[in-house]
Amino acid sequence: MIRFTLHQLRVFSAAAELLNYTKAAEKLHLTQPAVSMQIRQLEDNVDLPLFEQTGRQLYLTDAGRELYGYAQRILEVIAEAGEVIEGMKGAHRGHLRVCVASTANYFAARLLADFSKRYPGVSISLDVTNRGRLLRQLADNETDIVIMGEPPTDADLVSEAFLENPLVAIAAPDHPLAQRHAITLEALAEHRFVQRESASGTRAAIERFFKKQGLSVKPGLEMRSNEAIKQAIEAGLGVGIVSEHTIKLELETGRLVILDVQGLPIIRHWYMVQRRGKRDTPVMRSFRDHVLEQAKRQVRQVSGQ
Repeated sequence: MIRFTLHQLRVFSAAAELLNYTKAAEKLHLTQPAVSMQIRQLEDNVDLPLFEQTGRQLYLTDAGRELYGYAQRILEVIAEAGEVIEGMKGAHRGHLRVCVASTANYFAARLLADFSKRYPGVSISLDVTNRGRLLRQLADNETDIVIMGEPPTDADLVSEAFLENPLVAIAAPDHPLAQRHAITLEALAEHRFVQRESASGTRAAIERFFKKQGLSVKPGLEMRSNEAIKQAIEAGLGVGIVSEHTIKLELETGRLVILDVQGLPIIRHWYMVQRRGKRDTPVMRSFRDHVLEQAKRQVRQVSGQ
């Protein structure tokens, strides 16, 4: 009978995911020799090699791929059991794993801060990252709830829109378009765009919008973060379209302006997303209720202005 420990499975699963002992060690806060030792012990117990190395690249063997599938399922069941037990303690205790799109972090941090004040007994893990990693974490059950733009329709996910996400055109105050009114989309498209990488959900929405109008944005600079986009536009390197939620400080300080463009803003939404079939805990339900309550409050405040 094969014998292994949960610790060995966790170490093996991290190494199999990353195909790199050093990165697995960093992820698990272990030393690289400790990871190597756990893998060797597991291979001795299985009596088959789990990894093979060609040059500097590490690969899973057939046995390694089989064990990786089982290891993922075992660790998911154990994690779910822990969540259920924590959930039985009620909404005032437990752990919440939240993953947030980088463009949503401007308001998500406040949501989490308010939630933490309301439920000080809940510990929170927050990861702010790009769309690709958000979806991987959902697929691998590494997060409870994701806050992001429009989720893909071809994934096994459950999503709920909770707040409008208007995309507006911006420029530096001294840009030629800054003082114009009723700018046409054709005139905007003539200027060089500063935009996100091709995998970005925001960029995809912008390209779809212009395509429907029979237009395309003028190729310009490509950035991997909204902060870099704002800095480039502020420096006069082009125009851009970003979430209005991300530019509050720049508008207040006069470093950027919203352009008066016909047909804009593009109205998208922020979503709370989780993997279909994931078992809810009281903490997760309380967090969703909190987000919906705060979103309604923000809508009322805007309507009252």
